[in-house]
Amino acid sequence: MDARSVVDLLYWRDVKKTGVVFGASLFLLLSLTVFSIVSVVAYIALGLLSVTISLRIYKGVIQAIQKSDDGHPFRAYLDKDVAVSEELVQKYSHVVLGHFNNTIKELRRLFLVDDLVDSLKFAVLMWVFTYVGALFNGLTLMILAVISLFSIPIIYEKHQVQIDHYLGLVNKNVKEAVTKIQDKIPGLKRKTE
Repeated sequence: MDARSVVDLLYWRDVKKTGVVFGASLFLLLSLTVFSIVSVVAYIALGLLSVTISLRIYKGVIQAIQKSDDGHPFRAYLDKDVAVSEELVQKYSHVVLGHFNNTIKELRRLFLVDDLVDSLKFAVLMWVFTYVGALFNGLTLMILAVISLFSIPIIYEKHQVQIDHYLGLVNKNVKEAVTKIQDKIPGLKRKTE
């Protein structure tokens, strides 16, 4: 799956495919709110097995009645190679390692107050997260993230001019407020890099 297909998925270019992915993701997350992850995995596996076993038996009965030799209905999938290549694992492990190392460096910079303004912003963000955490659990936030992921891009695409106008106004006001605060409080001026 490349970046273009992910964008097409999020912008609802193929409504059927996006509907299936969105519905399945939402169904899985909502199921996890009611059942444990072990139960959800077991129910999904049982449902999938019910479908595949029923189809296998149905095709076997049809072949016996028609005296045909069509073979196994899932032969094409059984013959496919599903092994993950070593090159693919190395490629993604290098990408993950790069992101992990960058995250560690940034956290070190923030916690050891390399830049006071950035560390204060991080502290405010963590303070806000304490309130978010008190209101929502992680699963609720994941449900909201999935809904937002599939709705915000298409809403933005349809109302881009109005949204850009108001975001520009908000951005301008926030920059003015931050500049005023930095000018009034000594020590909060950003380092020039």
